[in-house]
Amino acid sequence: MAEALLGNNNHVPILFSYSVFSRPSSVPLGSGYEVLIQKFLSMYGEQLDVHRKFVIQLFSEEWGQYIDLPKAFVVVEKCKLRLVPLQVEITTLGNLSSSSTIFFCCDMQERFRPAIKYFGDIISVGQRLLQGARLLGIPVIVSEQYPKGLGSTVQELDLTGVKFVFPKTKFSMVLPEVETTLAEIPGLRSVVLFGVETHVCIQQTALDLIGRGFEVHIVADATSSRSMMDRMFALERLARTGIIVTTSESILLQLISDKDHPKFKEIQNLIKASAPESGLLSKV
Repeated sequence: MAEALLGNNNHVPILFSYSVFSRPSSVPLGSGYEVLIQKFLSMYGEQLDVHRKFVIQLFSEEWGQYIDLPKAFVVVEKCKLRLVPLQVEITTLGNLSSSSTIFFCCDMQERFRPAIKYFGDIISVGQRLLQGARLLGIPVIVSEQYPKGLGSTVQELDLTGVKFVFPKTKFSMVLPEVETTLAEIPGLRSVVLFGVETHVCIQQTALDLIGRGFEVHIVADATSSRSMMDRMFALERLARTGIIVTTSESILLQLISDKDHPKFKEIQNLIKASAPESGLLSKV
């Protein structure tokens, strides 16, 4: 029985999973925890936040779910393993600091104007976020989906000072050049994400980012789709994965955190008029 489960050279096949990723591989028969953790690092090292702690879990056929890897576990047969990051302390979860935050503006392009619900409203809020980023010295990455066919970012969004504008055909904003840019920013922890469409490019970007260890904040009043049904279920799904669904005013005030902040009055002026209370509040 055991021999039938072995691969070549006495290696055992294993499915290694981390976040939304799963890859089949193998390890030598009798491998223990240290070999397994090194295998995970070799496969997913670029996506792991080395400052976090992790636990390996084993899929239990008996219980029909993953369980923590038993002590003194060694590989003797084909199995499924996953690497799970331990939760950060609740006192730090969701906190934003301008020194460790970047803004992602996703596909706010001219050709989407007639199709996206309440597009004018999310442009208005998006401009508020870009102004806030400039005031606070927060870097911004802008993506444009197939700009040759869908046009450039709308003129109402002032991209003055934005160094990173990337064309793409992939739905997710997490392109190789974006990953390179993120790796070059020291101490980066949080991504504030807004744009279109919620259930496609926003969703896939958010999932890619949390898979790489980033904390993601989606700005609900600056994010929309052609269908409010798609938008609603995407935001609900993302919230269940631990992504923070929030608002532009909450983001900007959290980033300054104190009325004595040197940029408080300028941020206050940005939010003096409340964000549009549009049909984005509707569920259908």
